[in-house]
Amino acid sequence: MDTAGMLKPSSSELDLDRPNIEDYLPSGSSINEPRGKLRLRDLLDISPTLTEAAGAIVDDTFTRCFKSNSPEPWNWNVYLFPLWCFGVLVRYFILFPARVIVLTLGWIIFLSTFIPVHSLLKGHDKLRKKLERVLVELMCSFFVASWTGVVRYHGPRPSIRPKQVYVANHTSMIDFIILEQMTAFAVIMQKHPGWVGLLQSTILESVGCIWFNRSEAKDREIVAKKLRDHVQGADNNPLLIFPEGTCVNNHYTVMFKKGAFELDCTVCPIAIKYNKIFVDAFWNSRKQSFTMHLLQLMTSWAVVCDVWYLEPQTLKPGETPIEFAERVRDMISVRAGLKKVPWDGYLKYARPSPKHREKKQQSFAESMLRRLEEK
Repeated sequence: MDTAGMLKPSSSELDLDRPNIEDYLPSGSSINEPRGKLRLRDLLDISPTLTEAAGAIVDDTFTRCFKSNSPEPWNWNVYLFPLWCFGVLVRYFILFPARVIVLTLGWIIFLSTFIPVHSLLKGHDKLRKKLERVLVELMCSFFVASWTGVVRYHGPRPSIRPKQVYVANHTSMIDFIILEQMTAFAVIMQKHPGWVGLLQSTILESVGCIWFNRSEAKDREIVAKKLRDHVQGADNNPLLIFPEGTCVNNHYTVMFKKGAFELDCTVCPIAIKYNKIFVDAFWNSRKQSFTMHLLQLMTSWAVVCDVWYLEPQTLKPGETPIEFAERVRDMISVRAGLKKVPWDGYLKYARPSPKHREKKQQSFAESMLRRLEEK
């Protein structure tokens, strides 16, 4: 029996959907009130100062897309706290060591097989690609096992065909791992530093993955050409793109980039929805390294999610790539129960510092207090 649907949402989740301050402001300025009475428009006078301050103090839908909301504490009472402590001991001292052993065993099996296949079968490309594809899927399965992953797949499994691309909403880099254990996708992804970058430049390039650097303007043209070349190949692994371009907290979907929708090929949507009852799978790369994110998953009870392979879509006559992208985003949002917001996810990397925001908040509050005193 599925108990997830019976659980009431926490106040932190309800807080995500609270209305903005703009919803309470009058749409027009034709408010007839007697002189001398304090009016709302006297306090919220339309000016550059108001515009700047409101943008700083309002908890808007853009900010909510990238918030990792901590669950409400449930264990702070006499009879539940010992149970919570017992759970911590089980997760950190029994499950975690067992998962480390599983992941280590997986790496030993993978590397001892992948290295010989990659180096000794260079003259037999078809066989080498097939074996490498199977090995990458196997390694991803070990990763999912190290989280005690419970993944339910719905719909037909992706197949290798030319002129098709798969697009999915994006919550964490583990989206790729969860999808890869079923089908060896060639993914387009941001280039990462450290051990993740090493894996990208060695093992994952064997399945045809394409990397980009968001800060390099020239990369866009190079990546666009690689995408077009890849989707034309009949023997290439299916191409997977996360068109949001950044990780979103699995409550919302931000604007899809149009690149995947102007390749003149079939677009196959994939919807991913995580159940937060055991762990929040959202990766906030600004606050947490991917290593710490993996440790968080490995010390949780389980990672539970659903994956839907939706009906393939093609560009309709007279439809622009942007309209096509929005139509596919509608499908994914409805299927995964996510809310659409009209924001570009790349704005996440251009947000002001907290100190600047706090200074503006204080300045705006002092201004409002002075006006109240004058009245």
